[in-house]
Amino acid sequence: MGNGGATDGQVSLKQKDVEVGLHRRVLPEGAQERRSVINSLASGALAGAVAKTAVAPLDRTKIIFQVSSNRFSAKEAYRLIYRTYLNEGFFTLWRGNSATMVRVIPYAAIQFCAHEEYKQLLGSYYGFQGKALTPLPRFLAGSLAGTTAAMLTYPLDLVRARMAVTPKEMYSNIMHVFIRISREEGLKTLYRGFVPTILGVIPYAGLSFFTYETLKKLHADHSGRPQPYPVERLIFGACAGLIGQSASYPLDVVRRRMQTAGALGLSYGSVLSTMGDIIREEGLIRGLYKGLSMNWVKGPIAVGISFTTFDLTQIVLRKWGHGADTAR
Repeated sequence: MGNGGATDGQVSLKQKDVEVGLHRRVLPEGAQERRSVINSLASGALAGAVAKTAVAPLDRTKIIFQVSSNRFSAKEAYRLIYRTYLNEGFFTLWRGNSATMVRVIPYAAIQFCAHEEYKQLLGSYYGFQGKALTPLPRFLAGSLAGTTAAMLTYPLDLVRARMAVTPKEMYSNIMHVFIRISREEGLKTLYRGFVPTILGVIPYAGLSFFTYETLKKLHADHSGRPQPYPVERLIFGACAGLIGQSASYPLDVVRRRMQTAGALGLSYGSVLSTMGDIIREEGLIRGLYKGLSMNWVKGPIAVGISFTTFDLTQIVLRKWGHGADTAR
């Protein structure tokens, strides 16, 4: 009887294990990878949309100053925003934001997803699979992610810049921008400013992701908590945005000048000649760093919101996916 009881107990335990296994079905490796990519794309798209919409009026104002010879100051920026509000209405402050969304949603989705993939690839290559990357691969992962996203979505960035600096009468919608540029300036114009964009995105994305990931690692090492609070994520992201955008800002001014030259009746040549023209006409600091103080307000807010939204959305989607698997 004792042996029979033991056998019954073993059978009962096996049945429970089978039941638990059914409830905790493990997805095949390929399916897990697909889900991870989809989660990263969705989280990145939402992160980009929320962050850019939050700072759209400041972003539009910054672009207007970047492409003009008018001197920038906080007072003049406020006057421009206020005049735009009085003359054209409140929602005009978000003019070009639809083009921004068309561009930033795929850009952010690709950038964040690519960053996760590059982290895995570099981690495997350098022998850090499953662990935090060392500084160099951490910077490389961010730079490669930003470069990949910029290459795939660049024409949308040019369209956004054109819509931000022109009146409604010139371009009625996104498709109108593409059509007019193609007809009047040629398809090559859609990639004008591409070189300074890539040159700028390497330090910008590299330093942004590097700073954010480094601060999260330092936080985990010193606090004993594997995940920071949302407010801490915002602060880490703000620091990342401040460092990344400050390092690449002159190239941002150059690319905006090159992107909008046709719409404003101007002509710029190469990256170096455009930079030289700006310095000669407006000076080094007032020209190449015009609007940087506004970027120190706008940039950290946008990057902080972006990184925080991405991380929190990832956490929610993973929990939701785990719950869905458990319920099966």
